Amino acid sequence: MAGMKRSILIHPDPRLKKLCDPVADLSDDLRTLGDDMLETMYDAPGIGLAAPQIGILSRVIVMDCIREGEGTPNPMVMFNPRVVAASEETSVYDEGCLSLPEQYAEVTRPAEVDVEWLDRDGNLQQQTFDGLWATCVQHEIDHLDGKLFIDYLKPMKRQVIVRKVQKLKREMARG
Repeated sequence: MAGMKRSILIHPDPRLKKLCDPVADLSDDLRTLGDDMLETMYDAPGIGLAAPQIGILSRVIVMDCIREGEGTPNPMVMFNPRVVAASEETSVYDEGCLSLPEQYAEVTRPAEVDVEWLDRDGNLQQQTFDGLWATCVQHEIDHLDGKLFIDYLKPMKRQVIVRKVQKLKREMARG
């Protein structure tokens, strides 16, 4: 199940703001994409990754909120994930994003969500997520709708982060 590492797009990139297309039919190519995304996420290292972050505008996310050394990894690959129910209770997490390296900000989201998705075999799955898993799955599904965690922030805080990322992107381009 070893995947191939892909390049992660850094904000601002127009592909990060696009609405992604649903996956029509699960193919071996899509399963391979899932493996590649997990490999890329673990290598980054991160706990979630959405297809648009590697330039693919399909509704595919991967996540694993079990950090190295904290338990058995639980890699999840989700095709066409969607939140079908959300708690009124909220939680606040200091979120980061692989497309906004080294930037973090507190985001308030529903504390618990029910999510439906297709698994690698095309079977419909539904699960309730809470804690970090709930935050992560909502963050990744947002990516599929062209939304980044900075979109939840007040304009001033968002501008500060965007400027820092643009500077970092320029430095990375210079090598």
